[in-house]
Amino acid sequence: MRSDRFDFQGHGGDALAGRLDLPDGPPLGFALFAHCFSCSKDLHASRRVAAALAARGWGVLRFDFTGLGGSGGDFANTSFSSNVADLVAAAEAMAEAGRPVSLLVGHSLGGAAVLAAAGRLPQVAAVATLAAPSDVAHVLGQLGSDLETVEREGEAQVTLAGRPFRLRRDFVEDAREQRLTQAVRELRRPLMILHSPTDALVGVDHARRLYESARHPKSFVSLDGASHLLDDPADADFAAGVVAAWAGRYLPAPAADPWPVSPPGGAAVRALDPAPFRLAVAAGAHRMLADEPEAQGGADAGPSPYDFLAIALAACTAMTLRLYAARKGWDLGALEVSVTHDKVHADDCAACVDQGLEGRVDRFTRVIEVAPDLPEEVRARLVEIAGKCPVHRTLEARAAVETRLAFPER
Repeated sequence: MRSDRFDFQGHGGDALAGRLDLPDGPPLGFALFAHCFSCSKDLHASRRVAAALAARGWGVLRFDFTGLGGSGGDFANTSFSSNVADLVAAAEAMAEAGRPVSLLVGHSLGGAAVLAAAGRLPQVAAVATLAAPSDVAHVLGQLGSDLETVEREGEAQVTLAGRPFRLRRDFVEDAREQRLTQAVRELRRPLMILHSPTDALVGVDHARRLYESARHPKSFVSLDGASHLLDDPADADFAAGVVAAWAGRYLPAPAADPWPVSPPGGAAVRALDPAPFRLAVAAGAHRMLADEPEAQGGADAGPSPYDFLAIALAACTAMTLRLYAARKGWDLGALEVSVTHDKVHADDCAACVDQGLEGRVDRFTRVIEVAPDLPEEVRARLVEIAGKCPVHRTLEARAAVETRLAFPER
């Protein structure tokens, strides 16, 4: 799995900080994850659930709501309704990036937010909640005596999870105006409700009310023994596994196999998504990704084309040396070959001068590590044999490349 930065503009124009967790291969689909009240995308529960979904083939965007974590804006200006608007903005940003969201997952108040947002996102195929309240106003219970201060003075500093936040009366009034069970009745999307019967913060009766309000298809899964914040990694992994298996039933019809079919004895690549450089690579039965580094405009999802050339030279060198040493009965120890690539002027490259090259040339620098106690004559012979590996000879020879367009099927 890899995690890419994915920032976008929230509903109020503030820059929101996101992370897009991606599987090793082409994603089955994309999910949007909403974190709990006053939490962040980097809360352990958020990271664990997203990572577990990515491990099962989903791309998952988790982001900080306005005024939280790495996102811009003022938390005091936010409300439940603004969080819902941020979720809609996140889904729109994903769609613009060629990664349409088909699954919404929300934790605690984030679960309530995805239930409310789903009605504004027709492309979403399914919704799942973890420890979600059935009444948005339930969150006001976390404020304790600070709630009276906020209502009386219009704005006050409150303490949430041991941290200070500014909260305004607008937040309180907005929470009380929400009719979440009505939104669930009108959801008209498959819904999975996951809740712990021992949740001390949001009781399991909230799950019952959500379930009773929802229309079929609907499912309930008991997270027996889990805490509200899914502190045990096994609980987060279990929840994500159940959601991934369930949501797969509601994915859009699968497209053609994203991996290309390589010709016998060769390789093939296929563009995966709108990203300019990310490619699916097939060589026989082997599958991998190719990309460019971030500095070159890529996402660094896999080796670059020149990296693959360096890999080919290093691998061929190591194989050739091992075969030769085996025939000679030499113990090379922990053989390691490293190769780097750069472009230099021929005058600055001794090997280039020897070969009569001019102008700017590609230079591969190869370093071979073998047992340090090998005799000097053996070490010198290994350097000579390295120059005879087939890939080395290919790189130094003039190779012919024939190119043609494939005939379209009729």
